[in-house]
Amino acid sequence: MTHTRTALVVGGGTAGSALAVLLRRAGIAVDLVEAKADWNATTGSGITLQGNALRVLREIGVLEQVSAHGFSSDGVTIVAPDGTEIFTQQDVRTGGDDLPSTVGMQRPALQRILIEAVRASGTRVRLGCTIDRLTQDARGVDVSLTDGTAGRYDLVVAADGLNSRTRELIGVTDKPAPTGMAIWRTPAPLPAGVTRTHLAYGGPAYIAGFCPTSDTTVYAYLVEPNRDRASIDPASYAEEMRRAAEGYGGFWDEIRASITDPAQVNYTWFDRHLVEGAWHRGRVVLVGDAAHACPPTLAQGAAMSLEGVSVLAELLSAHEAWDDELLTAYRDRRMPRVRMVVDASVQIGQWQLDGVRDAGVPGLMGRTLNALKELP
Repeated sequence: MTHTRTALVVGGGTAGSALAVLLRRAGIAVDLVEAKADWNATTGSGITLQGNALRVLREIGVLEQVSAHGFSSDGVTIVAPDGTEIFTQQDVRTGGDDLPSTVGMQRPALQRILIEAVRASGTRVRLGCTIDRLTQDARGVDVSLTDGTAGRYDLVVAADGLNSRTRELIGVTDKPAPTGMAIWRTPAPLPAGVTRTHLAYGGPAYIAGFCPTSDTTVYAYLVEPNRDRASIDPASYAEEMRRAAEGYGGFWDEIRASITDPAQVNYTWFDRHLVEGAWHRGRVVLVGDAAHACPPTLAQGAAMSLEGVSVLAELLSAHEAWDDELLTAYRDRRMPRVRMVVDASVQIGQWQLDGVRDAGVPGLMGRTLNALKELP
């Protein structure tokens, strides 16, 4: 009797949900556990999905829904802090000429689309719990969950984010490090006349920008030096973000006036994270932010995670032996591309922190994004 291979995916965000769908398509029995009872379907402001992310979403089978709920564009307008347009540049189509450069969308909308795909795939889902303990041998992994249940799997995939508990359990000591920047984020109504991302470099913040996320909404953000998060009362988040936006004009006047609900505003530090050694221990492997993450200066975080799950699913589907050689091949295939993106994303921010006026930002962005047109 043929053994049906089994996998536990820990974490139901973008990476974990996408991987579950791809593994189920390959006939692998998948359990997915997610710590948040709402499965991340109700929180978050916006997300920018570049073409190479869209390429994987098409592979998963959700591109049509993403396109319908998001806002497609092919350019970025650079503006002065007062809102005066300086120039509009065309974005690189990293997913190929048959896909738009970017789709902006509300993050909860993307999550709900992925949730529907996971449910339809036949993945067994457990919410409100996560991994507690694991032990493994040459043939599998025994897992205990925080809800008191347990199971045995051929493979465990840690897709539980930047501060991965699973990464800690298997003894990978690499941890994210702050870059010195932080970001205020909020959803807002779409101002009339906005058809693409607008970015202002300089002014009171390092970057002030907004990206259309639907026909009626934008995702607005301001990048500043990081502050002690514990010293900021979450009840003051809306006030703090309005204050940070006071030096910006044009469409920002309307956006700023809409920032009234502190529960809708998010404040997050920028981190650099890249696991330098192996991305697995035995039959437990890291994917997405658990293995690598970068500041959103290139808007490539989700794309790198989605590319990673696509490559991992391809390798797991094509090989009978889920062994050290296979999981090492996954890491070796991904590492040069991920390192390029992480280093470029951090460098762009560092130039701003250092006040470098003649930094080669357009050249670095162009080289990096053009390289991503190649298949991962």
